[in-house]
Amino acid sequence: MSQYFEIHPDTPQPRLIRRAVEILRSGGVIVYPSGTTYALGCAMGEKAAIDRIRALRRLGERHHFTLACRDLSDIGSYTRLDNTAFRLLKAHTPGPYTFVLRATAEVPKRLQHDRRRTIGIRVPHHPVAQALLAELGEPLTTSTLLLPDEDEPMTDPVDIRDRIGGQVDLIVDAGAGGLEPSTVIDLSGEAPAVIRHGAGDAHVFEL
Repeated sequence: MSQYFEIHPDTPQPRLIRRAVEILRSGGVIVYPSGTTYALGCAMGEKAAIDRIRALRRLGERHHFTLACRDLSDIGSYTRLDNTAFRLLKAHTPGPYTFVLRATAEVPKRLQHDRRRTIGIRVPHHPVAQALLAELGEPLTTSTLLLPDEDEPMTDPVDIRDRIGGQVDLIVDAGAGGLEPSTVIDLSGEAPAVIRHGAGDAHVFEL
């Protein structure tokens, strides 16, 4: 059974954040609040943990994983940003948006889209997610906690523990999660393209 931490959603307890990051660094898979929905997360280079997330969600090789980054300086290390993309990210991060960008060599190929070599990038606005990223010191590989054959993400951490507690290493309870995942904006082409409508106003990206 997984560990279960009740972490304050606005003022996360540093001791529990440190313990959560220890689990990540040891190759663990966690459930944490992303600012929109609850999400699955693991350290970026942990292949076995990434494979566990794929199996839990039944994800194919073409699934876009997301890197949750602390800020714009992180993003610049892992993606190719032109001036247009930089301005959009600066204006809309942190927030409920995921941006698809060309990946750099710093991103493991197993996380990239298998043909396009792109990666999803997000700067979460939830204090718990921000505290985890600050303590970890690198992006968090993440995917919405949407189970196979389900139409909506799980929102109640107690229900999450009852349902998948044996398949993850830690569940972070920071209160009820949301039902809408992030809005996804593809910035890898000639113009921004909205590829998923979710939380956040997508109209500002529609040209």
